[in-house]
Amino acid sequence: MNAVTSVEKCQVDNANIRFCNVKTSRTPPPPDPDEPSKVAEAIASWGLDYVVITSVDRDDLPDQGSGHFAETVQKLKILKPNMLIEALGIPDFRGDPGCVEKVSKSGLDVFAHNIETVEELQSAVRDHRANFKQSLEVLKLAKEYADAGTLTKTSIMLGCGETPDQVVRTMEKVRAAGVDVMTFGQYMRPSKRHMPVSEYITPEAFEKYRILGMDMSGTWKILLENTIVPVLLCLEFKERQLDVTYAPVCGQGFRYVASGPMVRSSYKAGEFYIKSMIDADRAMSWASSSPSPLPAA
Repeated sequence: MNAVTSVEKCQVDNANIRFCNVKTSRTPPPPDPDEPSKVAEAIASWGLDYVVITSVDRDDLPDQGSGHFAETVQKLKILKPNMLIEALGIPDFRGDPGCVEKVSKSGLDVFAHNIETVEELQSAVRDHRANFKQSLEVLKLAKEYADAGTLTKTSIMLGCGETPDQVVRTMEKVRAAGVDVMTFGQYMRPSKRHMPVSEYITPEAFEKYRILGMDMSGTWKILLENTIVPVLLCLEFKERQLDVTYAPVCGQGFRYVASGPMVRSSYKAGEFYIKSMIDADRAMSWASSSPSPLPAA
């Protein structure tokens, strides 16, 4: 499979992110209006079947860059209808449902918005305008707005000072939001002026997170409708009929987990598996929508 990551609107970012080495500006220049066409035409000429498109945050724009992102995907789908498109590092758009809807309905195949770190370290790691709850809501909205079969994906960096318990709780809440794919990688400090590395996670620990993420069905997380704190219940697999007052939010693991020191959110090995998932989902959707053959006369 041929795949590549393409970056647009990336000259400057207007977010203050403590782990990112992209140049920032309070007054970045406007995006090139011809960029969606240029990017689509360039990618279409490369003979790819899977492309990852990413961008910086542009909260300074009226639509926060959502229209630019969506237009790029739409133009590329016109040129290459069968190409699989992953939109990676999609901003949280400050939680604006309209912006999320615009990108989700653009025709992309994978909607990837990174929560970056565990819930407890959000304010220490991310821009002050971002937060865990807002990111989860973006991922939920994307699943709601996008076409059936569209995958949602997120990623966190390890080595920022998180504890194993915090990682597990974050995984559970992310899966509860309906996210299909999750990746884990080691945080690496871009320069001395960036956030320092708290710990280098062992390959064995990364593998344990991968296994846990793929098989979370041994326990169930049950969330009371009007509470914030989840209640952990260990249930026999046969006891899956739950009282309607509760909502089962984690009955099975992620569909795919990539976890390792060198893994990044655009991890290439994952793209092979993601492509197979999309192809399988589309085949099932086509089969279910096809009319049943008429009985023989």
